[in-house]
Amino acid sequence: MNRQEASIRILHLREELEKHNYNYYVLNNPEIEDYTFDQMLAELIKLETEFPEFFDAGSPTQRVGSDLNREFKQVAHKYQMLSLSNTYTEEEIREFDQRVRKLTDKDFEMFAELKFEWCIDQPYLRKRIIS
Repeated sequence: MNRQEASIRILHLREELEKHNYNYYVLNNPEIEDYTFDQMLAELIKLETEFPEFFDAGSPTQRVGSDLNREFKQVAHKYQMLSLSNTYTEEEIREFDQRVRKLTDKDFEMFAELKFEWCIDQPYLRKRIIS
């Protein structure tokens, strides 16, 4: 990929990621699956690394999406809550386990819950509900 192609792709990815961040964090209405978002973000990170001249402090790679939705009450947890983040393989889960084990010398347990994606085509959903 040449410099001009990279510039165009970087701008496109930034716009798309901004839109999807807004849909997810503000509207609570994601249009794409988390995995798709993560792949787009990974591509942007790679391109920004390969072409540092296109650095932008406002890039989605330079911040975490913000939840402006005040409907959810913030709570303090007794124990630190850690996230698997963008973990998709068994190897990545093992790496997460090792990172956690380095944080403490105490025995601990982990548990995980399934996450259901709600990116459903709305006309399809309406048709299925009405039928």
